[in-house]
Amino acid sequence: MQSSKSGFRALAGIAALTALVFGAGLYSLNVSAQPKLDIHFVPTPHEVVKRMLELAKVGPDDIHYDLGSGDGRIVIAAVKDFKAKKGVGIDLDPQRIKEANENKAKAGVGDNVTFREQNIFETDLSEASTVSMYLLTSINIRMRPKLLKELKPGTRIVTHAFNMGEWKEEHSESVEGYQVYLFIVPANVNGKWEVSEGERKISLDLKSEFTELSGTATVNGKSSTLKDSKITGTKIEFTIDLDGKPVKYEGNVDGGTITGSGASKWSAKKS
Repeated sequence: MQSSKSGFRALAGIAALTALVFGAGLYSLNVSAQPKLDIHFVPTPHEVVKRMLELAKVGPDDIHYDLGSGDGRIVIAAVKDFKAKKGVGIDLDPQRIKEANENKAKAGVGDNVTFREQNIFETDLSEASTVSMYLLTSINIRMRPKLLKELKPGTRIVTHAFNMGEWKEEHSESVEGYQVYLFIVPANVNGKWEVSEGERKISLDLKSEFTELSGTATVNGKSSTLKDSKITGTKIEFTIDLDGKPVKYEGNVDGGTITGSGASKWSAKKS
């Protein structure tokens, strides 16, 4: 996927992958020094771009970030075709930034689109509500702590070709032979919670890792393991055994508060 100055060779490309980050195309990553930019740009097909943005449900309320933005096509499409209120592309390659800005001018998207020559590991992602990435799985895994720390729960992330390792996708599909993945940033619910539901008092001890949720519920001094538990963005669900009967709880997480949804009227606060 990367060629030396003497020409493209598959084995050389494989050996060089650790120096690449994939955006709308490929770009070189060197965290500690100036980037080496002797690379071959590989753009994401337009149909794949379209489907990625559809899966992320990009719309007028969204700020879309593309990490490794290449020629800018994903960011431009997010604003022009999906009406995102703002698009930001991040790439280390000054030539790609120049090309992206030229494409931005041709597309007529104005100041709603910005391209930054910047390292993705040094970029503040906190304002993004949707994110696209075309990165190696190893780079995705390195990015995971940053994504989970800086992005708000419920932020949609779409990746092209490479997944997030142990962080399992909400959805994946093939688009014209290219695999795309959807991830949703989960709320952090680790810790102890006190549930209020009428006269009933329940204590929860929750442990979450990405979308996987486990834990125990204590009712009247008796503890049981949560069943069918999951967290997707800000939505949480689990089942508790109450008086020998399974009772399902669904709610929405907002910081240290969970508000029950559906027919059951319950809430929980982090203790």
